Amino acid sequence: MATMIQSIRRSAIGLGLFAVITGGTIAVTQALTDERIAEQAARAEAKALFEIIPESAHDNDMLRDTLILPASDRLAVEGKVTVWVARQNGQPVGMIMPAVAPDGYSGAIKLLVGIDLEGTVLGVRVIGHKETPGLGDRIETRKSDWVKDFEGRSLGNPAPREWNVKKNGGVFDQFTGATITPRAVVKAVQKSLIYFRKNQQVIRAQLNKTPLGQGPEVTPGDLTDESLNLEQS
Repeated sequence: MATMIQSIRRSAIGLGLFAVITGGTIAVTQALTDERIAEQAARAEAKALFEIIPESAHDNDMLRDTLILPASDRLAVEGKVTVWVARQNGQPVGMIMPAVAPDGYSGAIKLLVGIDLEGTVLGVRVIGHKETPGLGDRIETRKSDWVKDFEGRSLGNPAPREWNVKKNGGVFDQFTGATITPRAVVKAVQKSLIYFRKNQQVIRAQLNKTPLGQGPEVTPGDLTDESLNLEQS
């Protein structure tokens, strides 16, 4: 009996040690994996920033020159919004803001939208999505040039009702077998432009106050996001 009890105890201790070691290994692996994923996401984001506003178009450290805007339902970004600022000879020439298309076919689509100070799109890049490979993933520049059609667009180009895919009376191409994905991106870019237009005066004033370095945080009272109106379709 004593031998059996000792054997059970040894087995219990062995199982306990195995569980501790296994749990620790999983925790360390998860932490390292999360860190690598975060680093990869940061590199992809930085790459996208310089694709939208290339280094030849600005002379400041755009990665550090930022403005903090309040959270906005229009941009669908969680928490406060970090906007990257591009300057030439100390003067702001454009900005890049994050935006989310919450209604993609397979979930949220994360975007970066570059806008000049007149409200014209400098470029759009998709930095995260779960859309169907071979269909919805054509929003990526490595799969197609579709997203580049936003360059040079503004709220008046095209007209408000034409900010949609062609199937729904708009000017933007849809993908064969995939309409929801491009339509979601089009609407997200349009909302970003409307957000900028409604808050253009305040944003430009803040940009001109901070010619170098980390920009200030704009308080919610400075903006008029609650007054934004967007035609739904």
